[in-house]
Amino acid sequence: MSDPFKPVAPSASKTDVYAIHGADPEVLAYAMAKYSRSSLSMRESLAEISSQRAEQFLNTFYFQYGHRSIADLAHIPFAIERLSLLAAIALVDEQRWDGQERSTRYQNFRTSGWYTPQLGGQTGAYTAAIEALFRAYDHLSGGMLQALQRAIPRPEAMKEEAYVRTLKARAFDVARYLLPLATNTSLGQIVNARTLETQISRLLTSEFAEIRQLGEQLREASAGAAWNVQHDEARVLCQEAGSVDAACGERLQAVLLREVRTAPTLVKYATPNAYQATTRQELAAAAAELMAGQAIAPAPVVDLLDDDEPLEVELATSLLYPHCHFSYRQLRSHVAGLAAARVEELIALGTRHRGRHDELLRSFSAGQVFRFDILMDIGGFRDMHRHRRCVQLLQGFTDLHGYEQPECPGQPSLAEAGLAEAYDGAMAAAYSSYRALRDSGEPEAAQSAQYLLPLGTRCRSMFKMDFAEALYIAELRSGVAGHFSYRRVAWEMYRAVAARHPALGRLFRIEDVNQPVDLLKR
Repeated sequence: MSDPFKPVAPSASKTDVYAIHGADPEVLAYAMAKYSRSSLSMRESLAEISSQRAEQFLNTFYFQYGHRSIADLAHIPFAIERLSLLAAIALVDEQRWDGQERSTRYQNFRTSGWYTPQLGGQTGAYTAAIEALFRAYDHLSGGMLQALQRAIPRPEAMKEEAYVRTLKARAFDVARYLLPLATNTSLGQIVNARTLETQISRLLTSEFAEIRQLGEQLREASAGAAWNVQHDEARVLCQEAGSVDAACGERLQAVLLREVRTAPTLVKYATPNAYQATTRQELAAAAAELMAGQAIAPAPVVDLLDDDEPLEVELATSLLYPHCHFSYRQLRSHVAGLAAARVEELIALGTRHRGRHDELLRSFSAGQVFRFDILMDIGGFRDMHRHRRCVQLLQGFTDLHGYEQPECPGQPSLAEAGLAEAYDGAMAAAYSSYRALRDSGEPEAAQSAQYLLPLGTRCRSMFKMDFAEALYIAELRSGVAGHFSYRRVAWEMYRAVAARHPALGRLFRIEDVNQPVDLLKR
């Protein structure tokens, strides 16, 4: 029998395809990069490359010559555990990102704990506010489960365990509206080293201490020894081999138990981004000056914006949008009224401090035909946030837009479940604590108050995309198995497109989200 692990000489006239396993991320990136500079096969390249040679190569070509595409070739998995929901939103805000986070539908977040920032004398009030929200979360989830069981009898063909589990998920869909942004979650991500470098740099530039610390931890994890999932099994093999042949055991230990550092070279220069930090301050000041004295005008849940505005107006408005709480349409009306020279000055603010290797701000991604300004609850936004094939501009979290009511067609309402007063009371108490902390004058308090905002709080975001992505999001997120919050948003996206482009609207495969659904189907 032939050895399946022995390299074989490829035929000169036949395409050779094989998967690769066991190479360190940076070594593999080096080997793939060599395709442009060497005639060696991948097997030959990997056989001759050491981690030291990879580091030398990357120091030369990646850092001295700016060949950042090399970092696209090194993909690195991470586990990030016990971070707040607020920090998780910041962490995953990358267009080139793959990962999964804990689900608020299938897990009881009461046991997750929460993040507490450095608040000095305000720590006690902060803790009391968080604990009150979790008590309300418990009460709401338990009460809604009972209401669902009263309203929806168990079919004879359905086991009790499956029946309760399904209705618990529906109850959690309601209760999650009371989870504060301080709630701990966990996630896993697999990103390439280029994305990781920009992610770390962006996190280090955050206004939140927790998020800056998260950037430091990611950088340290990239440079330090990775956790070896096969460590225990490999250690036993080395011990068994060593009991028979000491030299063999030592060689096995050197191979199987060696430390692997995933990206020590590719991310070692990730630092806070001065371009982003300074530009953020200047754009925030410009938005405040432009909109001084203006009240936030009412806006629909989904606003499909006109596609005939000058590109200069879109760029200036998009640059200001993440640094205020006004709708895009209201902000644009003021930008459009400015002299052309002032509009150009606003655009120039976005590039004034740009360094040699800085990517343009995301706001410069402009010109898409379909642009949706969306006002929805934070919990639903977290689901919409997963759509990477579009440009997303996020505004900061605030109480200015109020909160959503968790209503699902065919499901008992809060009033019918006898929970409306408890829900509104919990929201009112959370907002009162938020404002008290925000205005307390304690260092970090103004920013850290956002941790007290429940997921039912409305937030504003801009989604720019092409038609294919608009159809994809509308079809996927309107499905009957989805959360009722983003189902409504997806439905409104479809309606807006169909109203403007009737012929295109007929291409959507979509169901009316206002129709009651079978709550026992997932």
